[in-house]
Amino acid sequence: MIRKLVAISILTLASGHLLAAECSVDVDSTDQMTFTTKAIEIDKSCKQFTVNLKHSGSLPKAVMGHNLVISKYDDMSQIATDGMSVGLDKSYLKDGDARVIAHTKVIGGGETDSVTFDVSKLDPAEKYGFFCSFPGHIGMMKGTVTLK
Repeated sequence: MIRKLVAISILTLASGHLLAAECSVDVDSTDQMTFTTKAIEIDKSCKQFTVNLKHSGSLPKAVMGHNLVISKYDDMSQIATDGMSVGLDKSYLKDGDARVIAHTKVIGGGETDSVTFDVSKLDPAEKYGFFCSFPGHIGMMKGTVTLK
């Protein structure tokens, strides 16, 4: 009986590790103004979440740069519009914009960047999204962020 309990305990511990939440996502961006995903799902058990952004294209960031910005869904367009005036050096985001939950810097072909943020900033009752703030890109480069 004790062996059986030990075996069950070991299996429970091992399966718990296998079922642990994935608290990061890899997103690729391209020279064709696309993200490889339209949805990012964040497990509620994650304390921190990391977005790893890659630009698999070859064009420089001044021509076809991409970043990934997370905000409330309803704020996305206005954040992108407001950021156009501040330029590439600031990743087309106004300094201290409280509407921005997290963002990577603008990257060009062959580059990568990551951002990690506190999941407690997300309210399960709210609708969130992600987008590229490079001027004109939000029309094609956006998706949803869901706390599940």
